[in-house]
This record gives sequence, structure tokens and C-alpha cells, in this order.
Amino acid sequence: MPNDLGLQIFDDMPLEFLVPYIDWTPFFHTWELKGSYPKILNDAEKGEEAQKLFDDAQAMLEKIVDEHWLKARAVVGMFPANSDDAESIEVYTDEIREEKLLTLNHLRQQTERPPGKPNRSLADFIAPKQSGKKDYVGGFVVTAGLGIDEHVQRFEKDHDDYSSIMLKALADRLAEAFAEHMHDRIRNINWGYDKNTSWTPCNGMEKNFDNQKLIKEDYSSIRPAPGYPACPDHTEKPLLWQLLDAEKNAGVELTDSYAMLPAASVSGWYFSHPDSSYFGVGKINRDQVEDYAKRKGMTLAEAERWLSPNLGYDA
Repeated sequence: MPNDLGLQIFDDMPLEFLVPYIDWTPFFHTWELKGSYPKILNDAEKGEEAQKLFDDAQAMLEKIVDEHWLKARAVVGMFPANSDDAESIEVYTDEIREEKLLTLNHLRQQTERPPGKPNRSLADFIAPKQSGKKDYVGGFVVTAGLGIDEHVQRFEKDHDDYSSIMLKALADRLAEAFAEHMHDRIRNINWGYDKNTSWTPCNGMEKNFDNQKLIKEDYSSIRPAPGYPACPDHTEKPLLWQLLDAEKNAGVELTDSYAMLPAASVSGWYFSHPDSSYFGVGKINRDQVEDYAKRKGMTLAEAERWLSPNLGYDA
């Protein structure tokens, strides 16, 4: 059982807590420099350019932190939940579990899998209500993009496209770092299933902090995001926003197409099952799309539109 059920709000997370959690490899990909950090800095062809870019990033990052260019906010929550023994997860108002707050709808892999590899659904990682076991699901919305507009406008006014792109790239890295930091906190404190009693909120500063271990996801539990391979339907995002009251508590809005504003934001679900892992739903058949549309109260055409990259048939 989580140590803290319900919502927790982090209104102004110190950016220096997040810097150690940055995964720098995607930063170089933003600039179309393929390779992993730190190896790319010593690459025979790209190393010199990568090093200059990295040095410029460090200089701007120092200003971002010291001069408080950006504000980082987050809301996380843990809720009583059980699966319906299929592809849906019921979230309850309280531990009595008689009143359903909402239902999260997921999809199941349908393509043929290797022997011993089951066709997964995220609902598999939540105990079925028929089991009698009390289980839980978590959710989060974090942003490191609040306040970015005034600085981007300042750079654009000076026709400094390089600095504008650099700032956006760093804000994205800080947002992802924030998501990693909060997942670390959830595992060790709020939910506590990792039971690392030595963990502190600023452990990223400590000498024994191992960011590479986090980047390799060498820990239990997952934080999949609506719109990504394991739950590819973006229309599940409003349920997350409803659960967390995310616009009020984190300052992150959803557009009509379910994009997040500020753009430097990350959201998703927390699953604590020890066997939980990331996967892609892949191609699905019409029978599942029809069932999914029915569960969500959509027309088949609507479901097909949102799931178009995953359709294994011609709609």
C-alpha cells in the first residue's frame, strides 16, 4: 500500500535537484547528433561539435538555475485500483472500493508472440478485483517549462535562434529529469516499494547517485505515458488530468489535440508491479478496436482515427 494516498503537489521544485537526473543523449539528438553521452564527446567525427554544444548547454543551464529562468511544478497521486481481469482498470474513490471514480481503458497486444511471451496489456500489472487483493495505480504530471516564453521571446527579438532552441532543448531535458526525479521519489518515499531508507529528496547531489542506473531503468516499476507505445491513445490523457486536477495543481494545460502546454512537460501512470515492463501494443485487429470504442463510448470511426498508427487492417 502507498504511504501517501491521494494527491501531492510540488509547487516550485528547485531546479538544482533535477540537474543530476538529466539524460544528455536525447539532447544531442535534438541537434541531429546521433550517439550516446558521454561517448559522443570523444567521437572522431562529431566529438568537437558535440563538446562545443555541451559546453554552451552547461553555461546556459547554469544561468537557468542561478537566475530562476524556469519554474518546475508537479502533481502526483496514488489511488486504490483493480483491473476488471481484462483490459480496463477501475479507480476507486476510497479504500472501501464500492464507488468507482473512473475507468482507465487499455489495449492488448494481438500479434503473435514468441513462446513464453504473453500478449501484454497494462491492465495486467494491476490485480484483478476478483482476486480480492487491494492494488493501486499512480499518476503524475510534471513541467519545467513555466516562465520559458519570456526568455524565448527575448532571444527571438534579438534574432538569436541558437539560444532559443538551446533553451527549449534544456527545458525538455529538465522536464524529463523532473519525471525521473519524481519516479525515484515515488519508489522510495511516497509509495515506498523500493524501501531505500537512505534516499533523500536531493540525493542527486550525493556521491553515490547513479544516473546511468536510472537511465538504464535498472529499477522496479514503470511510468508509461498516454500516447506512447504501451497506451497509444492520447484521449486517455483527460482522465489523468481529471484525477490529478493537473491544470490547477501543476499549471499544465491540454490542447484540443491533447498536447501539453507548456511543451516542456511530462505525464503518465505509475505501475508498481515487480514484473511490470515497457512494451508496445503494436498492430491490433478490428475486434479489439470495436470493443475499445464501446468501452470508451466512442464511435468506431473515432477510435480508428486515434488508433490509426496501430490498426492492423484498412479502416
